[in-house]
Amino acid sequence: MVNRVVTGAHYGLRDWIMQRVTALVMVTYVLFIAGWLLLGSSVDYDAWTGLFANNVVRSFSLLFLLALYCHAWIGMRDVVMDYIKVAHLRLALHVAVILALIMYLIWSVQILWGF
Repeated sequence: MVNRVVTGAHYGLRDWIMQRVTALVMVTYVLFIAGWLLLGSSVDYDAWTGLFANNVVRSFSLLFLLALYCHAWIGMRDVVMDYIKVAHLRLALHVAVILALIMYLIWSVQILWGF
């Protein structure tokens, strides 16, 4: 019988918690937007611009996108680590995913804050 002794390593606990926390942030945001859509009298361009003119909504939207990107990184990293066995291809895919997520983050800030 193998007796596994854990000595300080958490064996994925941090990633598991991060997945759950980011999922909660995303669900909260989706419920907020769904509630706004259901309770709003009209959904047109003026209503959307009015909603996103509020800095709290923009900040919450950016928090949602950051949670989405963290959630995506953990998921993609696990899939690549599980299914790509060639080390240099795995590294290339990790770098590609990281660069894409950083580009999406920059683009998100530009869209939300108008930089």
